[in-house]
Amino acid sequence: MLYSEAMKAAALLLLALPLAAADIRLGIIGTDTSHVPAFTRLLNDPADPAHIPGARVVAAWKGGSPDVESSRTRVDRFAAEIHSKYGVEIVPDIATLCRMVDGVLIESVDGRTHLAQARLVFQARKPAFIDKPLAATLADALEIARLSSQTGVAWFSSSSLRWSEITATMKFDDITGADVWGPGPFEEHHPLDLAWYAIHPIEILFTLMGPGCEEVTRVSGATADEIACRWTDGRIGTVRALRPYGPYGAVVYRKSGVVVQSPPNVKADYENLVRKVVEFFETGKPPVPNSETLEIFRFMDAAQRSKQAGGAPVRLESAGGLP
Repeated sequence: MLYSEAMKAAALLLLALPLAAADIRLGIIGTDTSHVPAFTRLLNDPADPAHIPGARVVAAWKGGSPDVESSRTRVDRFAAEIHSKYGVEIVPDIATLCRMVDGVLIESVDGRTHLAQARLVFQARKPAFIDKPLAATLADALEIARLSSQTGVAWFSSSSLRWSEITATMKFDDITGADVWGPGPFEEHHPLDLAWYAIHPIEILFTLMGPGCEEVTRVSGATADEIACRWTDGRIGTVRALRPYGPYGAVVYRKSGVVVQSPPNVKADYENLVRKVVEFFETGKPPVPNSETLEIFRFMDAAQRSKQAGGAPVRLESAGGLP
């Protein structure tokens, strides 16, 4: 059998696979990120060594943002891939998708679209995982949280780096401070420029340090931005966002010494993230508290205002929306 014929036969087999009785039916909104085929493979392909049972992607709405290059150049390709390889039905709108599923993955690469999409999902009473970034502005992030509270629908958002090799080996009870770094390219349409990609190293910092940041100071350069931040208990952390790209790494300061972790190739561990996503849809309990996700957005909002003020310190409480 020719290779192309073998691939076609494998795709037809996947299309024919019935849903297991306990499978949670998931729908995808936005097929313009590589997370879409990666997540769908983990959930829908039982032959994959990393297959995660318990849920299956059954439908997707393409979405897409014509003014974002990484969206318009990939949205159709990834939609075609998950349809042909994994039997995902491509539907014409979000309302149709919500009628077909038990939960939703909002995967649109453009954070500006997430509030409008989440509003429709919450109105349909479907729990949602909202991929990074949760939103493009703090105001949108707070409105997503408000709508969730109003409708009683659960959500969570997280970077896959929260469950990376770095955080798995460096989260200690006696951390007195941490310096982290990672890629931080900008996307011109996102008002919070750190939200586009630097949210990954920021989420590493919060995973290691926990919530409680009170003040940030941001210095911008040609190839990097440095954000120094103070926690309410006096601990200090820093994030260095490298442009256009760069490696991930961290230094953790402990009462017992200093630990440096800079693996040569930190992989985006989608398997761990997708396991957390399935657990969320099974239990209704976010693995990352919504309050911590919103604090990360206050952090980025304060950092944006510090940049605009030439590096002046900005307190997170000035962002508003605090309980």
